[in-house]
Amino acid sequence: MYLPTVERTEPTERSTLFIAMSVAAKPFKTPYPVIDTDPHFKRVVGYMRPSDYAFIVGGYTAFPGAILLWERIVPGKYPPGGRDATLRLCCFLGLTGGFLAAYLRSSQRFWGTRENAQEDEKDRMEMAEKIEKGEPLYGVSTLSEYSQGVAARNSRYSAWKMASVPWFNFVNHNQHGVDVKERYGYDEAAAQAAREAKEAELA
Repeated sequence: MYLPTVERTEPTERSTLFIAMSVAAKPFKTPYPVIDTDPHFKRVVGYMRPSDYAFIVGGYTAFPGAILLWERIVPGKYPPGGRDATLRLCCFLGLTGGFLAAYLRSSQRFWGTRENAQEDEKDRMEMAEKIEKGEPLYGVSTLSEYSQGVAARNSRYSAWKMASVPWFNFVNHNQHGVDVKERYGYDEAAAQAAREAKEAELA
């Protein structure tokens, strides 16, 4: 049987960079406007609604409450201090589970898969203020374009898997799945060139 052979070559830095940067976020049809496909951790928490905080409080109280209820039905036998340790663990697990559920709900509003009129208005106001001040829309990043792409691909839509692997975006990058010129009327390339020219003048 004939097996064709292919000469293998090591990828150059330029080719690797081109391939990595050409992998765009897969677009999805969503019932609501897409605000950000990979929001920063601070934005997700900062945009939480009171109902999201209710999830956190609910998880914190429901888990130990269920254990206490079960104790009344089937009393358990604990070693000294065991009952208190069990309740503390239940509080921690309930708080963690409630926070992850709230984080997912807030992320879904950024993705446009959950009603997000309030977040959409807040985001537009926040970005308009940054444009007026001449600040980068998604924060200052010291990473290269390649590293920003890696960070975005590692955490984009990661909240869907919160139940198995909690994963958050703590990186400022420029890949958020929205056309900033169309959404905010902002030419990012021109603004970046203006900032660089201003820095050059000051230097």
